[in-house]
Amino acid sequence: MDDTREPARDPQPEPEAPRSTGGAPVTSLRGRALDRQILSLAVPALGALVAQPLFVLADSAMVGHLGSGELAGLALASTILTTVVGAFVFLAYATTAATARRVGAGDRRGGVAAGIDGVWLALLLGLLSAAVLIVIAPWVVAAAPAEVSPHAEDYLRYSAPGLPGMLVVLAATGTLRGLLDTRTPFVVAVAGAITNVALNALFIYGLDMGVAGSGLGTAITETAMGVCLALVLWRKSRTLGVSLRPRGSGIWGSAIAGVPLLIRTLTLRAAVMLTVVVATSLGTVTLAGHQVVNAMWGLSALALDALAIAAQALVGQSLGAGDRGHVRAVLRRGLQWGVTAGVLIGLLFAATGWWLAPIFTTDPDVRLAAAVGLAVIGACMPVAGYVFVLDGVLIGAGDGPYLARAGVATLVAYVPLALLVWFLVDDGVAGLAWLWLSFGGGFMLARAVTLGVRIRGDRWMVTGASR
Repeated sequence: MDDTREPARDPQPEPEAPRSTGGAPVTSLRGRALDRQILSLAVPALGALVAQPLFVLADSAMVGHLGSGELAGLALASTILTTVVGAFVFLAYATTAATARRVGAGDRRGGVAAGIDGVWLALLLGLLSAAVLIVIAPWVVAAAPAEVSPHAEDYLRYSAPGLPGMLVVLAATGTLRGLLDTRTPFVVAVAGAITNVALNALFIYGLDMGVAGSGLGTAITETAMGVCLALVLWRKSRTLGVSLRPRGSGIWGSAIAGVPLLIRTLTLRAAVMLTVVVATSLGTVTLAGHQVVNAMWGLSALALDALAIAAQALVGQSLGAGDRGHVRAVLRRGLQWGVTAGVLIGLLFAATGWWLAPIFTTDPDVRLAAAVGLAVIGACMPVAGYVFVLDGVLIGAGDGPYLARAGVATLVAYVPLALLVWFLVDDGVAGLAWLWLSFGGGFMLARAVTLGVRIRGDRWMVTGASR
């Protein structure tokens, strides 16, 4: 517990141990009860994860009616913004682990205090990122065609003010996950998606603001979501007697804890970007097919990431409570769910790839390449399920430094595979198949090995418990 935070006048009694939604201590759950606990966290988390991409989808649907230049500008600007937000996803992961471990140790006040430190860090990073992006927007989009760059610049400048709110959403969501609450972020995400559609319609068509209106609507929505989740934390802080005042030491501590997770995230982003570069170099058919396969991979990743989120929270609380047996139980059940989900998703892709591809393209060559690519990732999905859950377990354990080192190692292992595809394979079906075999097979297998080696011993649990 942090003595520098001032208690409220009438704080409510603090719970002595983390509790599940059914009232039993989290660390006492086994078997089917643990399965229900995992799903009770994963299903709302999946809903929140799915709701976020609806922002870009809604923007695209509305802006697309304005013209091809406007739609291309939105595509460029939204890619830049998604990259920026993705780089800061460590805000959610770090606050989940920090909050969960403190709550597991019976220090609910300390858990909420750690989350508040993360929210202040998110706000500062968001303000800085928004200011920088607004200033450099013309240079960022300067290489785009003349009919595209003005629209991309407009979207960036009008949507950038929403970055502080979006990063606060990440940190606050992580805090609530650490408290085993994934429903509140889900409700806020769904409400945000609906609000975004309404505001975009008003600004784009009602006020005739075009692409700028789409950016403004998104910025307002993201800010409102951040405020809503911040208010939820404010209520919890008042109940527990936790001060909301920013603490330099707490914010700095959150930043230091987040650096390894930032490195991990950047290595993943680098691998994805390298895959796109290679696909681009191989030609039109490979690149077009890659877009289809990548979209389906991203959709499946949301389902697997939801299981990872559940593992983060449960492992964090179990380590905080000092119950390594329960940590192992969560690990086993989580891996069973992850691999099973990977098998089912893989079979679905392999069986329906030929019928899924025409949804995205009418070109027969691209359709064949995409169908083969979907079969390839289908075969890789069980490994992906294993990797996602292990990643969540180690994040929940606070094992960020190892994840950073493992991320660098797996990126180094993947680069030669990607370059071999680049130089030895031509455009077409073979190009896409080999590219996704190198990523979905080689890169994910390298991650499976590095993470699997780590969880064989107990050192990662000692690391997590000491943080």
